[in-house]
Amino acid sequence: MSEKIVISPTSRQEGHAELVMEVDDEGIVTKGRYLSITPVRGLEKMVTGKAAETAPVLCQRICGVCPVPHTLASVEALDDSLNIEIPEAAKLLRELTLCASNVNSHAIHHFLIATDFVPENLFAAAVDSVSEIRKVSQYVVDMVAGEGIHPSDVRVGGMASNISELARKKLYARLKALVPKVNAHVDLMEGLILDKDLPKGLGAIDQPVFASDKIYGNRDFFDFDRFTEVMPESWYGDEEIGKKACSTIPLYDGINVEAGPRARAAKFGGFTGKGVVAQHLTRAQEMKTYLSRAIEILDELNTSAPTLADYDLRGTSKLGVGAIEAPRGLDIHLAQVGNDGKTEFYSALVPTTWNIPTMGPATEGFHHEFGPHVIRAYDPCLSCATHVMVVDDEDKSVVKNEMVRL
Repeated sequence: MSEKIVISPTSRQEGHAELVMEVDDEGIVTKGRYLSITPVRGLEKMVTGKAAETAPVLCQRICGVCPVPHTLASVEALDDSLNIEIPEAAKLLRELTLCASNVNSHAIHHFLIATDFVPENLFAAAVDSVSEIRKVSQYVVDMVAGEGIHPSDVRVGGMASNISELARKKLYARLKALVPKVNAHVDLMEGLILDKDLPKGLGAIDQPVFASDKIYGNRDFFDFDRFTEVMPESWYGDEEIGKKACSTIPLYDGINVEAGPRARAAKFGGFTGKGVVAQHLTRAQEMKTYLSRAIEILDELNTSAPTLADYDLRGTSKLGVGAIEAPRGLDIHLAQVGNDGKTEFYSALVPTTWNIPTMGPATEGFHHEFGPHVIRAYDPCLSCATHVMVVDDEDKSVVKNEMVRL
């Protein structure tokens, strides 16, 4: 006899979501559905009709966990719409900002999953390690992009200014000193993850991977004609769930996909592992990759070079694409600027939105007790994934839901 188990809200993630699992008599999940129940924020509607340069300032506030990727995806989309070619030094500084931010985010995730993997006698050391890594990585974002949370120096057309030669040397020294700490931290987490007695193949799924680049992002990867977006009511096959869900279902070539660290590792590194353990291992390894690239950038950077292009805000209504590999996967912003310099259209297709239709089915075939492990492996971030407004009646019963961007 089938039973429905609902975890609401799921824990140790940003925002609120539900995991609905149908299980058999032995508690094995036969059908899993994951859905956002986070209220809509409507940032894309706020951006529309305003000066183009307003968009990054507002869109970086879509989420307090990953403001840097949203800022970068926003300016990249506007640069594309306005046909701006930013200076080489600006490209390096943007990439440096993302590398540091992604190290910080992955460290936060290790704190969130610590109670799943870290024994009591190592807990304090693991948390101290996370804190030290975050302190240095946030310092880099502060120095390069103006602020660690809402990076004010990332601008349409490049970066507000270059860093000084003294700042470059200081950042280089701090990041070089961080290498052995990150290596030790990654080794610790990998060992603990591999030692955890999780079922073999937990969370493994055969959906296509969705990644544009190993580190920064590549707008040429995304083909708008291959993208479709459907309302949750037509996806979940359950009227109650469909009306309650607060996110649309994005598809690529008509199929739900997997974005994130494992997707990047599979596409650009030949990684063949799948499932929960693979997600955690590739996320940990990326910390080393990002740190190494950040140090390379500081070696390459000419601190005397210009960082801001001259540009005309009068657009041609070209649809611009910004594609940034955020911690949780590919973050795509679409922007269209009219000849009055105002944003005519704006849309954000964020990593967790891509993963939502994949996370639920990834719980299937295993005991429902492991469902939360599967969800946490994707490190979901729900607030920026919310694009549907749920409408209640006086009795708080769901009447309908509507896509906010239309």
